[in-house]
Amino acid sequence: MAFRLARPAHLVDINGVAGLDRLAVDGGSLRIGALVRHARLQRPVADGPLGALLAAVVRHVAHYPIRARGTFCGSLAHADPAAEWCLVATTLNAEIVAAGTRGERIISVADFFRGPMETGLAPEELIVEARLPLPARGARFGFAEFSRRPGDYAQAMALVLLEIEDGIIAGPRIGIGGAEAVPRRIAAAETVLAGQAPSEALIRDAAEAAAAAIDPLLDPQIDRQYRRELVLAMVHRALRQAAL
Repeated sequence: MAFRLARPAHLVDINGVAGLDRLAVDGGSLRIGALVRHARLQRPVADGPLGALLAAVVRHVAHYPIRARGTFCGSLAHADPAAEWCLVATTLNAEIVAAGTRGERIISVADFFRGPMETGLAPEELIVEARLPLPARGARFGFAEFSRRPGDYAQAMALVLLEIEDGIIAGPRIGIGGAEAVPRRIAAAETVLAGQAPSEALIRDAAEAAAAAIDPLLDPQIDRQYRRELVLAMVHRALRQAAL
């Protein structure tokens, strides 16, 4: 509505709906209700790497007044390609629970983001919960974002999640946000890492693979090649945090 992309005739306040502020680990996932504010994630809300990951990323979400009132699920529904939580949901293979006049359904994150501010939600549906699978306890993460000023929309960001077993990288995930029409994992970069020992050269190769794989957003303020270079730098930084 702030962007005048939507002009609804009526607004419904859901703040009084019981149960939508649920935030709990259940069945191998962290379940985040529709009324869970960004600020609740500033302290670890789950044991292991997921709680620390969310607490690290939330510091980059807008400014404090927005973190105090805005919600995790609201960010997903807005589907801005530069939104941190959209990148987190994509990288972790989240599930989105939507409710509407026909009941509830679960939407895979792979089917949820359709384009800038476009989702798989039907017009009468509301996100009631997001489910983030818990990474392995030994998983390591890295996050890096570039914006012109703190709190501004990211021009590029990267989230990395991986395990290192006997000195070898296993199950790498590399997600990119802010650089394309939707956040997504970069399979080409993940393939570079899988089964290899961490090294500066390997990290550089994976970052270059990620930068080469993207289709940069058209932006009158940012050259496409500049955005590729931002992706390369963000992936490189996130990987160094996670792997070295």
